[in-house]
Amino acid sequence: MTKSKRSGTILFFLLLMVVAIGVLHGVTPAGKVFLHETYRRLSYFPIVVAALLYGAGGGLLLAIFTILAFIPHLHIFHQMNYDFFLGELTEIGLYLAAGGLVGTIASRESRLKEKYQELSEKLEKSYARLHEEAGLLIEAEEQLRVSQKLSALGQLSASLAHEIKNPLGAIKGTAEIFLDEFPPGHPKREFAEILAKETARLNTTVEEVLRYSRNQQPASQPISREPLISVLDRVVTLVDNRIRKKGITLRRLIPEAAKDTQVDGNKMSQVFINLLLNSIEAVAQNGLIRLEVQQDDKETRILVADNGPGIAENERVKVFAPFYSGRQDGTGLGLAISAKIVESYGGRITIESAPEGGAGFTVILPVTQKIEQRP
Repeated sequence: MTKSKRSGTILFFLLLMVVAIGVLHGVTPAGKVFLHETYRRLSYFPIVVAALLYGAGGGLLLAIFTILAFIPHLHIFHQMNYDFFLGELTEIGLYLAAGGLVGTIASRESRLKEKYQELSEKLEKSYARLHEEAGLLIEAEEQLRVSQKLSALGQLSASLAHEIKNPLGAIKGTAEIFLDEFPPGHPKREFAEILAKETARLNTTVEEVLRYSRNQQPASQPISREPLISVLDRVVTLVDNRIRKKGITLRRLIPEAAKDTQVDGNKMSQVFINLLLNSIEAVAQNGLIRLEVQQDDKETRILVADNGPGIAENERVKVFAPFYSGRQDGTGLGLAISAKIVESYGGRITIESAPEGGAGFTVILPVTQKIEQRP
């Protein structure tokens, strides 16, 4: 029922009550003074209700109808006792006064209520705006904090990169000696090649850090095209010692077709090393890690899953943010850097619960991706 229809229904019942009281006055014998006094006082009820609901206008309207219904009663008492008739006649003024006074007070209360409601709505909007601005301020402070950390990290990185240059040159020389000492086919030749390759990759990273700290444009570097399976094999070899120390079972599900997928070996090996090291840290002694490659016509998916404690749903949106780490000794940069690297090649990294019970990170690379890194 709409508000206007409900209001009309109430008004109809009030008018019906006024008519009923007038009829009772008419059918009740004049000698029944107590009953007539009761009817007279009962007439105030519809007047007051109308005044409360409809204001002074509604109260006066019901007072007039009550007076009209009261006229037959007045006529009876006018014929019987003139003095009593004058007393009853004053009731007409009281009806009008009650309707007007109560209606005026009710209208004022209604206006105050509307004013307070409007003020409440304004306060609610102001609170919502204040809450939104406070959120923006907190976000800005967080961005400033991250910027300050990044600035400090940049300065520290430049300093460390400069200090790393000299010992890195010595390691590179040692790796070249090992390559000369172990000819092709020697059992230790593979490790010497990995040492030389990783030294070269680290040297490239150091050069990039130094150029960035000096605000120099990055020099164009040749892309290290390698089969995906070769990159994964090399990464597994690099972390093999840590895997063996914890007695971890590494389940590799890599199809032969992965050798036909070319990736930037230098950059992508950094991504896979970060993911594998995170899984190694997460699992308990004698844990399980699954390294799986899935391919179709559109994309290549490299999954690193473990049976560790996993990552809570509300924490997953934070793991790729800079400086966020679930470990006290973590820097919070490994996953952030990995995500940026993958995104630079048109891919993405997703996280979900693994069937093994822990976390599963999936690196998704488009099959049609260009090896050249995006600016």
